[in-house]
Amino acid sequence: MRICLIITITMLILTACQVQATVEDPGMELGDVSATWSGPSTPSIPNYLPSPCSGDSGALSVDVSLTGPESEADKSYTTQGKELDFVVTVTNEGSTDADVEVCVKPMDCALDWFGWTRSPMNIPAGGFRSQTLTVLPDINAVAGKYRFAVEASAKCRTSASREATFRVQAYDYASETAISGSGQFLMNKDLRSMESGIKSNKDVIFSGSVDALVKNEYMVDDARGKNANFVEQDAVDNYNAVAIGDALVGTESFKSSAIFGGVGSKIRETYDLQQMEFKSQDFTLHQTGSLKKTAEFQTADNFTGYYLLDAKQSIPGQKSLKEIEEYFGSFEINRRILFRNNAESEPACQNGDCEGIATPAVDTSKKMPVASPCTSSSCYNFVNRLNNFGQKA
Repeated sequence: MRICLIITITMLILTACQVQATVEDPGMELGDVSATWSGPSTPSIPNYLPSPCSGDSGALSVDVSLTGPESEADKSYTTQGKELDFVVTVTNEGSTDADVEVCVKPMDCALDWFGWTRSPMNIPAGGFRSQTLTVLPDINAVAGKYRFAVEASAKCRTSASREATFRVQAYDYASETAISGSGQFLMNKDLRSMESGIKSNKDVIFSGSVDALVKNEYMVDDARGKNANFVEQDAVDNYNAVAIGDALVGTESFKSSAIFGGVGSKIRETYDLQQMEFKSQDFTLHQTGSLKKTAEFQTADNFTGYYLLDAKQSIPGQKSLKEIEEYFGSFEINRRILFRNNAESEPACQNGDCEGIATPAVDTSKKMPVASPCTSSSCYNFVNRLNNFGQKA
Protein backbone atom coordinates (compact mmCIF):
# COMPACT_ATOMS: atom_id res chain seq x y z
CA MET A 1 0.00 0.00 0.00
CA ARG A 2 2.92 2.31 0.71
CA ILE A 3 4.21 1.55 -2.75
CA CYS A 4 0.90 2.59 -4.32
CA LEU A 5 0.97 5.90 -2.42
CA ILE A 6 4.52 6.71 -3.62
CA ILE A 7 3.57 5.97 -7.24
CA THR A 8 0.51 8.26 -6.98
CA ILE A 9 2.55 11.18 -5.55
CA THR A 10 5.19 10.75 -8.27
CA MET A 11 2.53 10.91 -11.03
CA LEU A 12 1.01 14.09 -9.53
CA ILE A 13 4.43 15.80 -9.50
CA LEU A 14 5.08 14.89 -13.13
CA THR A 15 1.62 16.17 -14.17
CA ALA A 16 2.21 19.50 -12.40
CA CYS A 17 5.53 19.98 -14.21
CA GLN A 18 3.87 19.41 -17.60
CA VAL A 19 1.13 21.98 -16.84
CA GLN A 20 3.73 24.55 -15.80
CA ALA A 21 5.66 23.98 -19.01
CA THR A 22 2.47 24.41 -21.08
CA VAL A 23 1.60 27.75 -19.39
CA GLU A 24 5.09 29.21 -19.83
CA ASP A 25 5.41 28.36 -23.53
CA PRO A 26 2.76 30.89 -24.71
CA GLY A 27 4.40 33.56 -22.56
CA MET A 28 7.69 33.04 -24.33
CA GLU A 29 5.97 33.16 -27.75
CA LEU A 30 4.21 36.48 -26.87
CA GLY A 31 7.48 37.88 -25.70
CA ASP A 32 9.03 36.98 -29.05
CA VAL A 33 6.18 38.71 -30.98
CA SER A 34 6.51 41.82 -28.83
CA ALA A 35 10.18 41.93 -29.59
CA THR A 36 9.50 41.68 -33.36
CA TRP A 37 6.77 44.52 -33.48
CA SER A 38 8.58 47.20 -31.53
CA GLY A 39 6.01 50.03 -32.39
CA PRO A 40 3.24 51.29 -34.78
CA SER A 41 4.13 51.79 -38.47
CA THR A 42 4.27 55.44 -40.02
CA PRO A 43 2.84 55.99 -43.57
CA SER A 44 5.16 57.62 -46.09
CA ILE A 45 4.43 61.31 -47.22
CA PRO A 46 5.03 62.40 -50.85
CA ASN A 47 7.57 65.11 -51.49
CA TYR A 48 4.87 67.58 -53.00
CA LEU A 49 1.09 68.15 -52.79
CA PRO A 50 -0.97 68.18 -56.03
CA SER A 51 -2.24 71.72 -57.07
CA PRO A 52 -6.03 72.31 -57.14
CA CYS A 53 -5.48 74.38 -60.35
CA SER A 54 -3.56 71.65 -62.19
CA GLY A 55 -4.25 72.22 -65.89
CA ASP A 56 -6.44 75.28 -65.18
CA SER A 57 -4.51 78.53 -64.90
CA GLY A 58 -4.13 81.87 -66.60
CA ALA A 59 -4.43 85.60 -65.96
CA LEU A 60 -7.10 88.29 -65.91
CA SER A 61 -6.81 91.74 -67.44
CA VAL A 62 -8.89 94.85 -66.67
CA ASP A 63 -9.56 97.94 -68.77
CA VAL A 64 -11.48 101.04 -67.59
CA SER A 65 -12.36 103.63 -70.23
CA LEU A 66 -14.75 106.55 -70.65
CA THR A 67 -17.60 106.32 -73.12
CA GLY A 68 -17.33 108.48 -76.22
CA PRO A 69 -14.97 108.83 -79.19
CA GLU A 70 -11.23 108.99 -78.67
CA SER A 71 -11.11 112.32 -80.47
CA GLU A 72 -13.34 113.95 -77.85
CA ALA A 73 -11.26 116.39 -75.87
CA ASP A 74 -11.55 116.65 -72.08
CA LYS A 75 -14.18 113.91 -71.84
CA SER A 76 -13.04 113.09 -68.29
CA TYR A 77 -14.63 116.32 -66.99
CA THR A 78 -17.91 116.46 -65.09
CA THR A 79 -19.64 118.79 -62.65
CA GLN A 80 -21.09 118.38 -59.18
CA GLY A 81 -24.19 116.18 -59.34
CA LYS A 82 -23.62 115.13 -62.98
CA GLU A 83 -23.05 111.49 -63.99
CA LEU A 84 -19.98 110.21 -65.81
CA ASP A 85 -20.08 106.76 -67.46
CA PHE A 86 -17.10 104.39 -67.57
CA VAL A 87 -16.95 100.98 -69.29
CA VAL A 88 -15.23 98.21 -67.29
CA THR A 89 -13.94 95.33 -69.45
CA VAL A 90 -12.46 92.15 -67.91
CA THR A 91 -10.68 89.55 -70.09
CA ASN A 92 -10.15 85.90 -69.10
CA GLU A 93 -6.86 84.69 -70.59
CA GLY A 94 -7.22 81.18 -69.12
CA SER A 95 -8.14 77.96 -70.94
CA THR A 96 -11.39 77.39 -69.00
CA ASP A 97 -14.37 79.49 -67.90
CA ALA A 98 -13.87 81.65 -64.81
CA ASP A 99 -16.21 83.08 -62.18
CA VAL A 100 -14.69 86.52 -61.69
CA GLU A 101 -15.34 88.92 -58.82
CA VAL A 102 -14.98 92.58 -59.86
CA CYS A 103 -14.61 95.21 -57.12
CA VAL A 104 -14.24 99.00 -57.06
CA LYS A 105 -11.52 100.56 -54.92
CA PRO A 106 -12.73 104.15 -54.25
CA MET A 107 -9.34 105.77 -53.48
CA ASP A 108 -10.04 109.57 -53.70
CA CYS A 109 -13.80 109.15 -54.17
CA ALA A 110 -16.70 108.56 -51.80
CA LEU A 111 -18.07 105.02 -51.91
CA ASP A 112 -21.63 106.14 -52.62
CA TRP A 113 -20.54 107.91 -55.81
CA PHE A 114 -20.45 104.58 -57.67
CA GLY A 115 -23.39 102.81 -59.27
CA TRP A 116 -21.98 99.50 -58.01
CA THR A 117 -18.93 98.48 -55.99
CA ARG A 118 -18.98 94.68 -56.46
CA SER A 119 -20.14 92.67 -59.46
CA PRO A 120 -19.78 88.95 -60.40
CA MET A 121 -18.94 88.00 -63.98
CA ASN A 122 -18.84 84.57 -65.64
CA ILE A 123 -16.28 84.88 -68.43
CA PRO A 124 -15.62 82.10 -70.98
CA ALA A 125 -12.10 80.92 -71.78
CA GLY A 126 -10.31 83.54 -73.84
CA GLY A 127 -13.34 85.84 -73.73
CA PHE A 128 -14.31 89.10 -72.05
CA ARG A 129 -17.25 90.80 -70.41
CA SER A 130 -18.04 94.54 -70.18
CA GLN A 131 -20.23 96.50 -67.80
CA THR A 132 -21.07 100.19 -67.39
CA LEU A 133 -19.89 101.87 -64.18
CA THR A 134 -21.65 105.15 -63.41
CA VAL A 135 -19.85 107.70 -61.23
CA LEU A 136 -21.94 110.51 -59.72
CA PRO A 137 -20.02 113.08 -57.62
CA ASP A 138 -22.30 114.64 -55.02
CA ILE A 139 -23.32 118.28 -55.10
CA ASN A 140 -20.70 119.15 -52.44
CA ALA A 141 -17.74 117.52 -54.22
CA VAL A 142 -14.63 119.70 -54.23
CA ALA A 143 -13.34 120.68 -57.66
CA GLY A 144 -10.23 118.74 -58.70
CA LYS A 145 -8.86 115.42 -59.94
CA TYR A 146 -10.17 112.12 -58.52
CA ARG A 147 -8.85 108.55 -58.81
CA PHE A 148 -10.38 105.11 -58.36
CA ALA A 149 -9.40 101.54 -59.30
CA VAL A 150 -11.20 98.41 -60.49
CA GLU A 151 -9.87 95.01 -59.37
CA ALA A 152 -10.73 91.55 -60.78
CA SER A 153 -9.96 88.19 -59.14
CA ALA A 154 -10.95 84.53 -59.66
CA LYS A 155 -9.93 81.03 -58.57
CA CYS A 156 -6.87 79.72 -60.45
CA ARG A 157 -6.32 83.11 -62.11
CA THR A 158 -3.78 85.87 -61.63
CA SER A 159 -5.72 88.92 -60.43
CA ALA A 160 -5.57 92.29 -62.21
CA SER A 161 -6.27 95.95 -61.43
CA ARG A 162 -6.63 99.17 -63.42
CA GLU A 163 -6.77 102.78 -62.22
CA ALA A 164 -8.94 105.53 -63.74
CA THR A 165 -9.26 109.28 -63.21
CA PHE A 166 -11.79 112.06 -63.77
CA ARG A 167 -12.08 115.76 -62.97
CA VAL A 168 -14.85 117.71 -61.26
CA GLN A 169 -15.61 121.33 -62.17
CA ALA A 170 -17.39 123.51 -59.64
CA TYR A 171 -20.38 125.69 -60.53
CA ASP A 172 -19.72 129.41 -60.83
CA TYR A 173 -23.40 130.06 -60.18
CA ALA A 174 -26.28 127.88 -59.00
CA SER A 175 -29.86 128.82 -58.12
CA GLU A 176 -32.44 126.24 -57.03
CA THR A 177 -36.09 127.00 -56.26
CA ALA A 178 -38.79 124.52 -55.18
CA ILE A 179 -42.27 125.72 -54.19
CA SER A 180 -45.34 123.85 -52.95
CA GLY A 181 -48.58 125.26 -51.57
CA SER A 182 -51.35 127.75 -52.32
CA GLY A 183 -51.44 131.53 -52.39
CA GLN A 184 -49.57 134.17 -54.39
CA PHE A 185 -45.94 134.92 -55.17
CA LEU A 186 -43.79 136.90 -57.60
CA MET A 187 -40.47 135.68 -59.04
CA ASN A 188 -37.87 137.56 -61.06
CA LYS A 189 -34.50 136.19 -62.21
CA ASP A 190 -32.05 138.06 -64.42
CA LEU A 191 -28.71 136.49 -65.36
CA ARG A 192 -26.07 137.78 -67.78
CA SER A 193 -22.60 136.37 -68.35
CA MET A 194 -20.15 137.28 -71.10
CA GLU A 195 -17.98 134.27 -70.21
CA SER A 196 -20.82 131.79 -70.65
CA GLY A 197 -22.46 133.74 -73.47
CA ILE A 198 -25.90 133.66 -71.85
CA LYS A 199 -28.62 136.17 -71.08
CA SER A 200 -31.54 134.74 -69.12
CA ASN A 201 -34.60 136.50 -67.76
CA LYS A 202 -37.67 135.19 -65.90
CA ASP A 203 -40.73 137.09 -64.69
CA VAL A 204 -43.39 134.90 -63.05
CA ILE A 205 -46.60 135.85 -61.21
CA PHE A 206 -48.30 132.99 -59.36
CA SER A 207 -51.77 132.84 -57.87
CA GLY A 208 -53.44 129.53 -57.05
CA SER A 209 -52.36 126.11 -55.80
CA VAL A 210 -49.51 123.82 -56.87
CA ASP A 211 -48.06 120.53 -55.65
CA ALA A 212 -44.57 121.40 -56.88
CA LEU A 213 -42.97 124.18 -58.91
CA VAL A 214 -39.22 123.99 -59.61
CA LYS A 215 -36.92 126.50 -61.30
CA ASN A 216 -33.19 125.76 -61.21
CA GLU A 217 -30.23 127.41 -62.96
CA TYR A 218 -26.58 126.31 -63.10
CA MET A 219 -23.61 128.02 -64.76
CA VAL A 220 -19.96 127.10 -65.39
CA ASP A 221 -18.00 129.84 -67.13
CA ASP A 222 -15.09 127.84 -68.59
CA ALA A 223 -16.90 124.52 -69.10
CA ARG A 224 -14.77 121.58 -70.27
CA GLY A 225 -15.72 118.31 -71.96
CA LYS A 226 -19.49 117.75 -72.08
CA ASN A 227 -20.14 120.13 -69.21
CA ALA A 228 -22.65 122.82 -70.14
CA ASN A 229 -21.95 126.49 -69.61
CA PHE A 230 -25.58 127.07 -68.66
CA VAL A 231 -28.42 124.73 -67.69
CA GLU A 232 -31.99 125.75 -66.87
CA GLN A 233 -34.48 123.22 -65.47
CA ASP A 234 -38.20 123.89 -64.95
CA ALA A 235 -40.88 121.57 -63.60
CA VAL A 236 -44.52 121.97 -62.55
CA ASP A 237 -46.77 119.35 -60.98
CA ASN A 238 -50.51 119.91 -60.72
CA TYR A 239 -51.09 123.68 -60.80
CA ASN A 240 -54.70 124.86 -60.49
CA ALA A 241 -56.40 128.24 -60.32
CA VAL A 242 -58.44 128.15 -57.10
CA ALA A 243 -60.36 131.44 -57.16
CA ILE A 244 -61.61 133.73 -59.89
CA GLY A 245 -58.69 135.71 -61.28
CA ASP A 246 -56.05 133.14 -60.32
CA ALA A 247 -53.48 132.34 -63.00
CA LEU A 248 -49.89 131.31 -63.61
CA VAL A 249 -48.53 134.16 -65.72
CA GLY A 250 -44.98 134.60 -66.94
CA THR A 251 -42.44 135.57 -69.58
CA GLU A 252 -39.14 133.71 -69.82
CA SER A 253 -36.34 134.19 -72.34
CA PHE A 254 -32.89 132.75 -73.07
CA LYS A 255 -30.44 134.37 -75.48
CA SER A 256 -26.94 133.57 -76.75
CA SER A 257 -25.78 136.30 -79.11
CA ALA A 258 -23.61 135.37 -82.12
CA ILE A 259 -22.05 138.85 -82.07
CA PHE A 260 -20.40 137.98 -78.77
CA GLY A 261 -19.30 134.53 -79.95
CA GLY A 262 -22.45 132.65 -78.95
CA VAL A 263 -24.85 130.36 -80.78
CA GLY A 264 -27.05 133.18 -82.04
CA SER A 265 -30.21 131.65 -80.56
CA LYS A 266 -33.09 133.21 -78.66
CA ILE A 267 -36.09 131.49 -77.09
CA ARG A 268 -38.99 133.35 -75.50
CA GLU A 269 -42.00 131.84 -73.70
CA THR A 270 -45.13 133.74 -72.73
CA TYR A 271 -47.97 132.05 -70.83
CA ASP A 272 -51.20 132.75 -68.96
CA LEU A 273 -52.50 129.46 -67.55
CA GLN A 274 -55.46 128.40 -65.44
CA GLN A 275 -54.34 124.79 -65.08
CA MET A 276 -51.13 122.84 -65.69
CA GLU A 277 -51.06 119.12 -65.01
CA PHE A 278 -47.32 118.83 -65.58
CA LYS A 279 -44.32 120.57 -67.10
CA SER A 280 -40.78 119.27 -67.64
CA GLN A 281 -38.43 121.66 -69.39
CA ASP A 282 -34.67 121.97 -69.98
CA PHE A 283 -32.53 124.55 -71.72
CA THR A 284 -28.84 123.71 -72.15
CA LEU A 285 -26.15 125.96 -73.63
CA HIS A 286 -22.64 124.83 -74.57
CA GLN A 287 -20.46 127.84 -75.29
CA THR A 288 -17.16 125.98 -74.77
CA GLY A 289 -16.08 122.34 -74.39
CA SER A 290 -16.71 119.29 -76.59
CA LEU A 291 -20.20 120.48 -77.62
CA LYS A 292 -19.33 124.16 -77.99
CA LYS A 293 -21.63 126.52 -79.87
CA THR A 294 -24.69 124.32 -79.22
CA ALA A 295 -28.02 125.18 -77.57
CA GLU A 296 -30.89 122.75 -76.93
CA PHE A 297 -34.43 123.43 -75.73
CA GLN A 298 -36.80 120.63 -74.65
CA THR A 299 -40.24 120.87 -73.08
CA ALA A 300 -43.19 118.58 -72.35
CA ASP A 301 -46.34 120.33 -71.09
CA ASN A 302 -49.98 119.62 -70.35
CA PHE A 303 -51.94 122.82 -69.73
CA THR A 304 -55.12 124.85 -70.11
CA GLY A 305 -54.77 128.50 -71.07
CA TYR A 306 -52.56 130.58 -73.35
CA TYR A 307 -49.00 129.67 -74.36
CA LEU A 308 -46.62 131.27 -76.89
CA LEU A 309 -43.24 129.88 -77.99
CA ASP A 310 -40.98 132.12 -80.09
CA ALA A 311 -37.65 130.53 -81.14
CA LYS A 312 -35.09 131.96 -83.53
CA GLN A 313 -31.44 131.79 -84.55
CA SER A 314 -29.64 134.61 -86.30
CA ILE A 315 -26.04 134.52 -87.52
CA PRO A 316 -25.41 137.68 -89.56
CA GLY A 317 -24.64 136.89 -93.18
CA GLN A 318 -24.93 133.11 -92.68
CA LYS A 319 -28.14 131.83 -91.10
CA SER A 320 -31.59 132.95 -90.01
CA LEU A 321 -34.23 130.64 -88.51
CA LYS A 322 -37.52 131.44 -86.84
CA GLU A 323 -40.37 129.41 -85.29
CA ILE A 324 -43.50 130.73 -83.61
CA GLU A 325 -46.15 128.58 -81.91
CA GLU A 326 -49.24 129.97 -80.19
CA TYR A 327 -51.78 127.91 -78.22
CA PHE A 328 -55.08 128.83 -76.60
CA GLY A 329 -57.10 126.02 -75.00
CA SER A 330 -56.19 122.66 -73.47
CA PHE A 331 -53.12 120.98 -74.95
CA GLU A 332 -50.33 118.50 -74.34
CA ILE A 333 -47.17 119.38 -76.27
CA ASN A 334 -43.67 117.96 -76.68
CA ARG A 335 -41.03 120.20 -78.28
CA ARG A 336 -37.31 119.90 -78.93
CA ILE A 337 -35.25 122.56 -80.69
CA LEU A 338 -31.51 122.26 -81.35
CA PHE A 339 -29.35 125.18 -82.43
CA ARG A 340 -25.74 124.88 -83.54
CA ASN A 341 -23.23 127.44 -84.81
CA ASN A 342 -20.29 125.74 -86.53
CA ALA A 343 -19.28 128.78 -88.57
CA GLU A 344 -15.83 130.17 -87.97
CA SER A 345 -15.71 133.92 -87.67
CA GLU A 346 -13.26 135.66 -90.00
CA PRO A 347 -11.93 139.22 -89.82
CA ALA A 348 -13.44 141.70 -92.24
CA CYS A 349 -11.42 142.70 -95.34
CA GLN A 350 -9.30 145.79 -94.98
CA ASN A 351 -7.37 147.93 -97.52
CA GLY A 352 -8.56 145.86 -100.46
CA ASP A 353 -6.86 142.62 -99.31
CA CYS A 354 -9.92 140.39 -99.73
CA GLU A 355 -9.16 137.40 -101.91
CA GLY A 356 -10.96 137.47 -105.26
CA ILE A 357 -12.16 141.06 -104.86
CA ALA A 358 -10.35 143.83 -106.75
CA THR A 359 -10.54 147.27 -105.23
CA PRO A 360 -9.60 150.19 -107.49
CA ALA A 361 -6.72 152.22 -106.20
CA VAL A 362 -7.41 155.83 -105.36
CA ASP A 363 -4.83 158.45 -106.32
CA THR A 364 -4.71 160.70 -103.31
CA SER A 365 -1.96 162.89 -104.76
CA LYS A 366 -4.48 164.93 -106.77
CA LYS A 367 -6.92 167.06 -104.87
CA MET A 368 -10.27 167.52 -106.54
CA PRO A 369 -11.43 171.15 -106.52
CA VAL A 370 -14.48 171.96 -104.53
CA ALA A 371 -17.48 172.46 -106.79
CA SER A 372 -18.87 175.96 -106.54
CA PRO A 373 -22.48 176.27 -105.52
CA CYS A 374 -22.23 180.07 -105.48
CA THR A 375 -24.28 182.63 -107.35
CA SER A 376 -22.62 185.78 -105.96
CA SER A 377 -19.12 187.25 -106.46
CA SER A 378 -18.28 187.14 -102.75
CA CYS A 379 -19.16 183.43 -102.64
CA TYR A 380 -16.96 182.80 -105.68
CA ASN A 381 -14.02 184.51 -103.98
CA PHE A 382 -14.44 182.30 -100.88
CA VAL A 383 -14.52 179.10 -102.96
CA ASN A 384 -11.38 180.11 -104.88
CA ARG A 385 -9.50 180.76 -101.66
CA LEU A 386 -10.64 177.34 -100.35
CA ASN A 387 -9.36 175.58 -103.50
CA ASN A 388 -6.02 177.40 -103.32
CA PHE A 389 -5.65 176.36 -99.66
CA GLY A 390 -6.24 172.72 -100.60
CA GLN A 391 -3.57 172.80 -103.33
CA LYS A 392 -0.96 174.32 -100.99
CA ALA A 393 -1.66 171.63 -98.40
